[in-house]
Amino acid sequence: MLSDADNGFTRTPNLLQTRKKILRTARKLKDWSIMETLPVIIGGKKRYTEEVADVTFPYTGEVYARVCQAGTSDLEDAIREAVTGFETMRRLSSSERSGILERLADEIHRRADELIQTMIMEGGKTKKFATAEVVRAETTVRISAEESRRIYGEILPLDWSSDTKHRTGYLMRFPVGPVLGIVPFNFPLNLACHKLAPAIAAGNSIILKPASATPVSSLLLGEMALAAGAPAAAINVVPCPGERAEIMVRDPRIAFLSFTGSCAVGWHLKEIAGRKRVGLELGGNAAVIVHEDANLDLAASRIATGGFVNAGQVCISVQRVLIHRPVYEEAVAKILASSRALKTGDPRDPVTDIGPMIDRVKATDAHQKVLEAVSQGAVILLGGTCEDGLFAPTILEKTTPTMRVNREEVFAPVISFTTYDDFDEALKIANASDYGLQVGIFTQNINRVMRAFEEMNVGGVIINDIPSFRVDQMPYGGVRGSGTGREGPRYAIEEMTEQRLLVINRDGGIG
Repeated sequence: MLSDADNGFTRTPNLLQTRKKILRTARKLKDWSIMETLPVIIGGKKRYTEEVADVTFPYTGEVYARVCQAGTSDLEDAIREAVTGFETMRRLSSSERSGILERLADEIHRRADELIQTMIMEGGKTKKFATAEVVRAETTVRISAEESRRIYGEILPLDWSSDTKHRTGYLMRFPVGPVLGIVPFNFPLNLACHKLAPAIAAGNSIILKPASATPVSSLLLGEMALAAGAPAAAINVVPCPGERAEIMVRDPRIAFLSFTGSCAVGWHLKEIAGRKRVGLELGGNAAVIVHEDANLDLAASRIATGGFVNAGQVCISVQRVLIHRPVYEEAVAKILASSRALKTGDPRDPVTDIGPMIDRVKATDAHQKVLEAVSQGAVILLGGTCEDGLFAPTILEKTTPTMRVNREEVFAPVISFTTYDDFDEALKIANASDYGLQVGIFTQNINRVMRAFEEMNVGGVIINDIPSFRVDQMPYGGVRGSGTGREGPRYAIEEMTEQRLLVINRDGGIG
């Protein structure tokens, strides 16, 4: 196991307190130049670069951290290190890979407070939601540690004809090579873990490219992976502008690209990726169907949560709510009541449910979609305001399928209500989308459940819960415009390995 000194890192017992003290001093002096500048990580080593970008707290706009940006030569070095690191990683036993991941999970647990604080400040995530993400990240890594021991093979009898007598096939999975993981801003820690941990479990090296708005979480994760004993050359974290990251996407030495983010960027990267494998987890405009036999109290509570948590910045956020006409008024009243109980404000406040959006430009763009819908005949039942990046939980009714609030991904705390008269109609409306991540359906009828399972063109059908439901061991991903491939440690490991066949002819021996 590598020591901190070997990796170029010095453990600071009170790192979180030190960063808080620096931030308080910077605020008092209004001098952001005294902020700590965080280096990139290349081949397990800290590297300071001349180009530096500020990371701001979305709630106030003040600078939270300063982060070095990897230049073209730095990215070349990261790829070269990842190639070297792969040669080390692929030779590690499953016990060694599992041990690294178990120690990484321990590091996440030990540094939970620092990670929570980081996600609040760089992403505007509420304390409640940041705390939940740290728990999930630890779980994701522990699941990956377990799955690293379960990369099974298969024995194939090949003696199906007289001329193949005594021949047996052995099928095993082998790591594909260096992995490039591009991480979004909305889950900067857990989705980084969903890329880094399966890569290590499979025996691959990793380059993490974090979102420009939220790079600190990935840098901390890289530190922790090295402290957990990952081979230095196998761990690279390179904050940089998105356009520059295309250098790595195009490079044939990268064996697998795992991208989570917008549809436009994801499909563009797939076009330029060449022959490498690509996994895309992209956007959606998830639908929820509430039938007349639904548990309306449960549905209302879960819809309010799924539509507004993380300020609606979740790719499987509840966006379109389809309600059976006989229960429409009752369901609307219950959803409104649950939504009004949510508190919007400072994400540092433990009681806050909804914090700011990641930046004011994105908030303004999303708000414009709401105003446009209203101009076209939609009615605001709740919210509808956006001020200084705080987007009030917003509920619309009398929308139409052609409105952008239904047709596109809003990625803000906005949901719309639509009535339907029969279940088949609801399925057609839910399917009328360019996206296909997950759908939530509230019903007690098993026949409806199975019909929805057969008819819905999505990656997952969630019964008696919202499409936002995800546990980290399950296969997760979409179809159509929502992407290709699956995440979840077991399924990501399959994406990051390739099958290799060994055929033995027992008659070919001596004697």
